[in-house]
Amino acid sequence: MTTMSANAQDLRIGLQSDADVLDPDQSRSFVGRIVYASLCDKLVDITPDLEIIPQLATSWSWTDGGKKLTFKLREDVIFHDGTPFNAQAVARNITRSQTLPESRRKSEVSSIESTSVLSEYEIAINLKKPDSTLLAQLADRSGMMVSPDAAEARGTDFGLKPVCSGAFEFVERVAQDRIVLKKFDSYWNKDAINFDTVTYLPIPDNTVRLANLLSGDIHILDRLAATDLKQAEQSTAVNVNSAVSLGYQGLTMNVGNGERANTPWGQDKRVRQALSYSIDRHVLNNVVFNGAFAAGNQAFPPNSPWYDNSHPIPERDVAKAKALLAEAGYTNGLELEISVPNTNVPTQVTQVIQAMAAEAGINVKLVTKEFATLLADDSAGNYQASQIGWSGRVDPDGNIHQFVTIGGGINDSGYSNAKVDELLNLARQSADQEERKLSYIAANKILQDELPIIYLYHQTWIWGLTSNLKGFAAYPDGMIRLEGVSFQE
Repeated sequence: MTTMSANAQDLRIGLQSDADVLDPDQSRSFVGRIVYASLCDKLVDITPDLEIIPQLATSWSWTDGGKKLTFKLREDVIFHDGTPFNAQAVARNITRSQTLPESRRKSEVSSIESTSVLSEYEIAINLKKPDSTLLAQLADRSGMMVSPDAAEARGTDFGLKPVCSGAFEFVERVAQDRIVLKKFDSYWNKDAINFDTVTYLPIPDNTVRLANLLSGDIHILDRLAATDLKQAEQSTAVNVNSAVSLGYQGLTMNVGNGERANTPWGQDKRVRQALSYSIDRHVLNNVVFNGAFAAGNQAFPPNSPWYDNSHPIPERDVAKAKALLAEAGYTNGLELEISVPNTNVPTQVTQVIQAMAAEAGINVKLVTKEFATLLADDSAGNYQASQIGWSGRVDPDGNIHQFVTIGGGINDSGYSNAKVDELLNLARQSADQEERKLSYIAANKILQDELPIIYLYHQTWIWGLTSNLKGFAAYPDGMIRLEGVSFQE
């Protein structure tokens, strides 16, 4: 067990919202992944330059024409409950991701046919067909290793007291108040960890979160608002770090997820196109983010090598939006309900959209929800449109496949198009970047027409840090990694 010294180093991190369930197989929230960065090690990790590097695996190799991935594993790792990490534990984790009824990782590991335990610390993952995305998936939640014994004993309740192998172990959670972790004394890389505890505090209000940082009540601020950037940079008590994100924000439209898809918004692509044309994405970026982010209309940002230049960001066209509504039979306008998280930025974004859409005859009603509730409602189909996004993944597949393919783990839209599935599955199988991009472009052409997701912008991750906190590195995935981070007077 961890013992606390009289001079314990306690780190407090202010999050924009509370995490959802703390089970890597069941969870989907961005803030949950921030907690996992300290709680649950993965088979592999990434560098700030997006290179895949060892974590629980020390090395890997591809054989059999890309259908076999063999890992050699660390031999000095145990889970927080004292059980061993080994090849058998990896095999059991993969099986859980594939078979747990509530697992959201199924589509991410769907290419895995079986595993072969070669020795105590070596495992082969056998694929049904080549999958160029798998290693990147294992650098995220699909690769997070949990104690198989604890997971088996607790089932779907595992997230109430998660047991992983990361630098910190779970202590307690009070919903909407705090998540507390303590240093794991048997961690394989414990010499790089300089805090006795880390406490994650959900503080949805940007102004309050910044005030807490300026006063020293928190030491790291997750997602500093672009509108607060100047104030933070002028403070001698705060340092600012940033990284361009891999993800996006947008409006997910319910086109096939339950009864609430049976509306014009779910059944007629023309009204979704009208909504998209009513929005000026560049003005949205300037008004809400002081131009600090990037306007977007695809799963990949405009500076990404995967961006489809044949479909540039559309200019706002209110006349075209009205014409599309009229063509669909709604000459007197149409009402749309948008679910929105109860935090500052999403509210500001949707209020700007609300004003723009009104000029095209679309009456937007905003329904504010606590973020975990919004996620649950989106999964259940209890929405018409939802302002939600994605933090992004190293491989492009992670930004698109699970959101728009039939049975995808986060296909809250309920979108179904066999041709899109075919193209995105083809992109998974090729190791040639140009071949993959052609598949993404062809899929994007269909998605731009049918709009199950209306993409809006791509954000920049901005962190505020107390000035005595040193060693922090900014990563494009937005995670807060604590190796090498410490207080320095």
